[in-house]
Amino acid sequence: MENLASYISINPEIRFGKPCIQGTRIAVSDILEWMASGMSREEILNDYPVLQDDHLTAALSFAANRESFIKIIPTYANLAFA
Repeated sequence: MENLASYISINPEIRFGKPCIQGTRIAVSDILEWMASGMSREEILNDYPVLQDDHLTAALSFAANRESFIKIIPTYANLAFA
């Protein structure tokens, strides 16, 4: 399998700079939303034939990696809901 990051591109001229699958206008967030709504990998691949299974894996990997960099800084407002 190729480097998964090579499947993701960020171009300010495409989808306002959202991370997309290389060569498409399909954003990583689109794939995550489809999966979160219950679509299976097979359904996504059938509905969007330009995508390959590696693209879906790359989108998940990209999102997981980005999530690892997010830090939540507790504030008084956050503590009030704890």
